[in-house]
Amino acid sequence: MKNKDNLDSKKEKKVNKIKEQLARLRAKLASENKHPSSPPKSKFKKTKDEAKQAEAPKKPKEAKEKKARRKEEAKKKPKEAKEKKARRKEEAKKKAKEAKEKEEEAKKKEEEARRTYEEELEEQLTEEEITGFQLEKTDMDKMCNRVCEIIASYESDGILQSQLWKKFKLSSRDGSRLALKLERMGMITREKILEKERWTYKLIIKKTPISTKSIEGSPCLTCPGEAKCSLDGLEYNPKTCQWIEDWVTIEMKNK
Repeated sequence: MKNKDNLDSKKEKKVNKIKEQLARLRAKLASENKHPSSPPKSKFKKTKDEAKQAEAPKKPKEAKEKKARRKEEAKKKPKEAKEKKARRKEEAKKKAKEAKEKEEEAKKKEEEARRTYEEELEEQLTEEEITGFQLEKTDMDKMCNRVCEIIASYESDGILQSQLWKKFKLSSRDGSRLALKLERMGMITREKILEKERWTYKLIIKKTPISTKSIEGSPCLTCPGEAKCSLDGLEYNPKTCQWIEDWVTIEMKNK
């Protein structure tokens, strides 16, 4: 009888223990149902740790790739700088060439603008055609002397060739050829000048021609004793010659 009571007491204790466990489980479930949005801390921590563990292998790889990119960029920079320097040098060379071409073109245009009719004639005519220039029905020796006398009257100032040709009623071509001829003969020099926005020449005497005008009408030219005339002569002496005295008197009156 006593044994039976002990067994009943043990069963009752087990039942009560099971009931207590069930009550605790029900209370826990009720608590979880009441706060469903808050996940268990252990689960969240586990997820975060897993993410960190997944990212951990990526970091060394990314760092390696980044280092490789930097190295590649470092290699490119000197090359790019060298190419840039070469381009600048080429551009500078190109600009210098263009500037030189422009300068030459401007110089050429300036030379063309400075060209005169005489320069064109000098290119077209031979030396023989210039020195042998002859005007029809004209004594060229007399004409050349007369032209030189007029130029000499202007002394070192010279005279514009266009003014001179108007005096002789010569065309520009004939006047220019005559000027070239006188220059070749060493009688005049030509000075290139800009006159009224046009290039022309000023003619300046170099060698004054011998003029016989001062002795025209002199009695000495027709004197029968000219061969015997001298400063020591008794019969014919220019110091005591009455013909010379009369001629000088007449010339002075005419002036």
